[in-house]
Amino acid sequence: MTTLESIQQYARMLPDPLQQEVLDFVKFLLFKREQETTPEHNEIEWSDFSLASAMRGLENEDTSVYTTDDLKEVFK
Repeated sequence: MTTLESIQQYARMLPDPLQQEVLDFVKFLLFKREQETTPEHNEIEWSDFSLASAMRGLENEDTSVYTTDDLKEVFK
């Protein structure tokens, strides 16, 4: 059995919310690898990824208490 097949087998046993976390982690690893192989660090992409991760799951709430604007801090 290959590593990929083993990952798939274990991931299938997880409930959907945990499968989403596994997917998020895989995306993080790919993003991190891309940043390490690219000489320049793109802060906008990192910021977008960070905000998307922080807001994950909130889009399914009936009443939105927070928005992405709430996560941004202004430095003077």
